[in-house]
Amino acid sequence: MHNPVWWQSAVIYEVYPRSFQDSNEDGIGDLDGIIQRLDYLVRLGVDAIWVAPIYRSPMADFGYDVAGYCSIDPIFGTMEDFDRLLEETHRRNLRLILDFVPNHSSDQHPWFIESRSSRENLKRDWYLWRDEPNNWRSNFGGSGWEWDERTNQYYYHSFLKEQPDLNWRNPDVRAAMFDVLRFWLDKGVDGFRVDVMWLIIKDDQYRDNPPNPEFSATQSSGNSLLTIYNSNRPEVHEVVAEMRSLIDSYPERVLIGEIYLPLKDLMTYYGLDLNGANLPFNFLLLQCTWNAQAIARVVSEYMKVLPHGAWPNWVLGNHDNARIATRVGRSQSVIAAMLLLTLPGTLTIYYGEEIGMTNALIRAEDVQDPAEKRQPGIGMGRDPERTPLTWDSSEKAGFTQGRPWLPIGADHQTVNVEVEESDKASILNLYRRLIALRRAYPMLVGGHLGVLTTLGDLLCYERSDGNQRLVVLLNLGQSPIHAETEAGIILTGTDFRRDLEQVGNFIELRGSEGVIVKIIS
Repeated sequence: MHNPVWWQSAVIYEVYPRSFQDSNEDGIGDLDGIIQRLDYLVRLGVDAIWVAPIYRSPMADFGYDVAGYCSIDPIFGTMEDFDRLLEETHRRNLRLILDFVPNHSSDQHPWFIESRSSRENLKRDWYLWRDEPNNWRSNFGGSGWEWDERTNQYYYHSFLKEQPDLNWRNPDVRAAMFDVLRFWLDKGVDGFRVDVMWLIIKDDQYRDNPPNPEFSATQSSGNSLLTIYNSNRPEVHEVVAEMRSLIDSYPERVLIGEIYLPLKDLMTYYGLDLNGANLPFNFLLLQCTWNAQAIARVVSEYMKVLPHGAWPNWVLGNHDNARIATRVGRSQSVIAAMLLLTLPGTLTIYYGEEIGMTNALIRAEDVQDPAEKRQPGIGMGRDPERTPLTWDSSEKAGFTQGRPWLPIGADHQTVNVEVEESDKASILNLYRRLIALRRAYPMLVGGHLGVLTTLGDLLCYERSDGNQRLVVLLNLGQSPIHAETEAGIILTGTDFRRDLEQVGNFIELRGSEGVIVKIIS
């Protein structure tokens, strides 16, 4: 890899701002709080932070209902606070990526207020209005169409009724949203993660979605239709290419797309001639069954179908999915860390992964997530993975002096930054060692990924650059493994006490243990 762009070698850290650090005792994280904790991220070793929406919003969906794309919500601070965050981030040689929410706005956005004021309003066509609803559903349950009493038509919303979808077929909408991108790019942000990129364009004939022939009564009703007319439309690639062209007009910026689609469809978002998203988010490890064979299969399939010249990326968690330590268990979370940080390409860490945070138990009276409130009891709620980052063992975990907006995790007295910083064997210090190793050995970023092999619970693969070879050995089980390897030295492992240990042709791995061996040829 010659002269990589910064994002190609980056470890990106997702900050969910409501839950990162509160600076004003209102129980909600804010921009000043992020600034206070930047040095922690420097010590962790990450290269960039991606901040979930901080725009002016009624908070029906906690910022994903935007009422002002070029403003900061007072909950998080002011535009001056944002400018200071950007300056302090760059001063520490970190990059700042913003969330961009183009599919829908808030129903309180001035554009929608105008649009629903009358059928003759100039912004009427900025949203999707119909006399009769079709069968398109909301991703949060129920019909996606909401009746408007004032104008006697329905408008479409892919999510909450408070989140009306914008009409990206309207050139004025497209121009206005690109002006939003320019506003933030001119300020100096380093790129965008684009929310629900694959949903932006809808069928211009508003055809009904067909039944899903594989649907069964045991599945969620949201799977009863094939969403071929309100998602992943062919025309979306034109929009993404145009967006990429704008991003490329600024030096060293990155465009990341949130896309939940099958692998073959995901790859199309790199675009013809790679003129699409720089990084269509790869959620395979987030969705994968946790065993050696399944992991080897999804990693191999992804690398096999990656378009020539396209750059890979990997994710273990985000604000919409259960935390990795909950999905695979605390003992295997260290194996997940070693897997993530030894795969090629760009990596994204979700806040709290680095200390092994798990999903918190949220009582019914504490639920905040509208997805859970709308469909209680079916597991739609995302509150458990969004609880405040635990900084220390105090009652409110060093996150706030007020009442936290979500409960603090019950295990926070042992799972927190302060405790783990002083424990050499902690997962936090494992993350730090692995990120440092990634910088010391560029082959872990851009080098060759060898064939992934499995033997029972053992997963093994090689990273190399033509001059050096590293072998990664991961025990995905709880029982010890006698693993065959080559003579070398352990650079680091899930057990730091084995660092620099000499190994011969075999190595003993305890349950949930992993090592990175530098082969001595």
